[in-house]
Amino acid sequence: MHKTIFATGAALAGAMLAALPAAAQAPGGMPPKQVGVVEVARQNVPRVVTLPGRAVAASDTAIRPRVGGIITEILYEPGQLIEAGTPMFRIEERTYQANLAGAEAQVASARAQVTQAQSSFDRTQQLLGSGTTQAQVEQAQATLDQARAAQQSAEAALILAEADLEWTTVTTPISGFASVAEASVGDLVTAGQAEAMATVTQLDPIEVDMYEPSSRFLSVLDDINDGNLRLNDELNAVLTLENGREYQAVGELVAPGVTVSTSTGSIDTRFRFANPDNLLLPGMFLRGQVELGVTEAFLVSQSAASRDKIGNLSAWVVVDGAVQQRQLTEDGSYQQQWIVTEGLEDGDMLVVDGLTGLAEGAEVVSVPVTFDEAGVVRETAAPADAPPADAASAEAPASDGPASNGPASNGTATDGPAADAPPADMPAADPAAEAPADAPATE
Repeated sequence: MHKTIFATGAALAGAMLAALPAAAQAPGGMPPKQVGVVEVARQNVPRVVTLPGRAVAASDTAIRPRVGGIITEILYEPGQLIEAGTPMFRIEERTYQANLAGAEAQVASARAQVTQAQSSFDRTQQLLGSGTTQAQVEQAQATLDQARAAQQSAEAALILAEADLEWTTVTTPISGFASVAEASVGDLVTAGQAEAMATVTQLDPIEVDMYEPSSRFLSVLDDINDGNLRLNDELNAVLTLENGREYQAVGELVAPGVTVSTSTGSIDTRFRFANPDNLLLPGMFLRGQVELGVTEAFLVSQSAASRDKIGNLSAWVVVDGAVQQRQLTEDGSYQQQWIVTEGLEDGDMLVVDGLTGLAEGAEVVSVPVTFDEAGVVRETAAPADAPPADAASAEAPASDGPASNGPASNGTATDGPAADAPPADMPAADPAAEAPADAPATE
């Protein structure tokens, strides 16, 4: 009986000793939470702003008549691409043909008057001093000048008559896509009327108006003045379509905004994009990204930071084995990462994985990780001499192994010899015999 009690006590003591490392890891016996961390450092980050935008036609021309009359013919197909100078409408010509003929007759008459006045002046000047006075010469000169002026007037009227006749064929001044005609054959139109007969829209190139809040504009100016932002020599833009597809062409700045909208408080900046496939259409809503320049900041994955109810951005860092929450100041985003200007220091270990359930001051085990090209967190290779993360938990079963519950404590030795029991004269609970039994259970 004494041997059995001694064996049982030794087994319980071994179990308690084996359980001590696991209990010492964390309050309540739970091991510290593992979190994935990356080391952050300031770097040169492209300063990119994302702006809402809307496509507008570079040229959108309303076709109106320059002369009045009855429309006799429509000369184009709606929806087709037409070149500058393409005829679109024809207006009744007879009135303008008659006006042209009258103007040509007036020119011929004026030229005859000039010829006659010139001859009279020449004769009068030759006879000066022999029956012709100076006053008669001056009168002949005045008559010649009047004839020449009348000729110029007649020639100007001829030019206008020719133009009126030419304008009876209404052409497009630009290349583009023609709309459906707003006038029909037989309609009476007047010169310069308010209603357009049709519209021609140029789609290549196309322009995009992007709207930047005036507050952000002031922030950019402050960063430039403080030396925190180095502007690019040229400002270019890229577009994202309504379906999330990225537009391939890069836009160039056409006109920077110089006024602030009184209704939206934003500044309208225009960019021009090549549009050979006519993918962008006027009125289409887009999202533009403009690279302003380069700034020094930290890049923080958007999945590693969160905002509170009032919009403050924060993230977790590991300091001396415990997590701390940091309030961050961001200045836009770049490639799905926040551009953080304040709240972090070089060398901080930023928590990017295992964020659920973190509390201020909680002890954690840092696991270095990296992001792959798809933005997925990948654990980096651990050093060869690093202990396994579950080493403590692996020791716990040793207290329940054969050393504590084996034949020495609960075996048949207390109830008499079994068929395969050792001889009766061998002490089952002898300490020297117990030691080898404990060794394999610890491994």
